Amino acid sequence: QVQLVESGGGLVQAGGTLSLSCAASGRSIGAYAMGWFRQAPGKQREFVASIGCNSVTTDYADSVKGRFTISKDNAKNMVYLQMTELKPEDTAVYYCARRAGTYRVPSRTMLDFDSWGHGTQITVSS
Repeated sequence: QVQLVESGGGLVQAGGTLSLSCAASGRSIGAYAMGWFRQAPGKQREFVASIGCNSVTTDYADSVKGRFTISKDNAKNMVYLQMTELKPEDTAVYYCARRAGTYRVPSRTMLDFDSWGHGTQITVSS
């Protein structure tokens, strides 16, 4: 079983930049697609970004496309989310997740992911 730990959250002003990291331990994530999801207060968890096992393919929610960048370093067992032009509506707890099984391409569906971190809070002030 893999353990995922997110870091890099915090408070930032609108228009600012923040980078999240997800450290995986216990098992290599090299053969797995990974994803970032977020959950704002009172809302359901939603898809943010996903990346294939070899970083060839990525997918983004329309709300973050062009502002966020997901990346993966298999050698370091790390996943990253670079966030720019942050908006107050980006405020949420951000979760890193590993896609289950042998599917190595990105996914937007939470049920496709079987391992989750505990999340890191991002607060964007206006």
